[in-house]
Amino acid sequence: MAPQLSLTLVTFSAADPGGWEHLAERARLADQAGIDRLALSDHVAFGPDLDAYADPSQGGIAGGRQPTGPDGHWLEPLTVIAHLTAVTERVRFTTNILLAALRRPVVLAKTASTIDALSGGRLDLGVGVGWQRHEYLAAGLSFAERGRQLDHTLAVCQTLWSGNDVEFVDDRLRFDHIWQEPKPAGGAVPIWVSGTTQPRAMRRLARFGAGWIPWGDDAADITAGITRMRAAVEAEGRDPGGLGVVGNLPSVTDDTGAVDREATMAAVPALTAAGVSDFRGNVRLGATDEQALDELSRYVEAFRSATA
Repeated sequence: MAPQLSLTLVTFSAADPGGWEHLAERARLADQAGIDRLALSDHVAFGPDLDAYADPSQGGIAGGRQPTGPDGHWLEPLTVIAHLTAVTERVRFTTNILLAALRRPVVLAKTASTIDALSGGRLDLGVGVGWQRHEYLAAGLSFAERGRQLDHTLAVCQTLWSGNDVEFVDDRLRFDHIWQEPKPAGGAVPIWVSGTTQPRAMRRLARFGAGWIPWGDDAADITAGITRMRAAVEAEGRDPGGLGVVGNLPSVTDDTGAVDREATMAAVPALTAAGVSDFRGNVRLGATDEQALDELSRYVEAFRSATA
């Protein structure tokens, strides 16, 4: 697959921002400039203990820091995506990551397929288990079983997207003779599985994934992480060759603090050869829409040159 360029669209704020109108304008500018994908974060609720974000044993990342306090303002990503697909034409949207296990599977399947149908097939679902115990408690779910709940949720979604008059049976749910329309425009919404190369995440990736969102040490050393991922997925009986991989594209700045596009893109060819297919970049935009569009367009042009 041709390498793609993504940006994170920040849909949270440490305090009330006084309005969210800027999100639509940022999405339109990214669409016009040729950005391939916009990624949105997810939290549905917070408890008081945010230190777990820095605890890998709880699903966090060593040295990480939660970007807001428990009273931070976080927009629900699928709702935002539904809004933004209406004001854009070609850019794709993804969740990075959606805590899919917190949603009722049949409703999540319906929501995702509706967004995908209305947008002409522009939705990806990046999913993971998360790190916050209180979020699961607030949803009435077991934090300890969050991985099993995520697998269940994804299995139900893919079953409902696969056809009509379908049936499903596992230890959490049983149904048969079920129809759900419309189907996603592309037949199914691509699922990108977030996690390290530990066995449970790799089984999930092999079973459900269109792509992988590395986490922790696997993201820090992406080349080694991809090697481990491919071996793990192959051991699960799946050819890893068609899996997409997200990789960070840190901005290199010059002495003035401006992004040095050539230096930033210098690492792209080697990372592409290693298997990265979706580069998550970071661009500091100018004060006016005209400046922002110019900066984004030049950034995209530099990326396309590096991947030509």
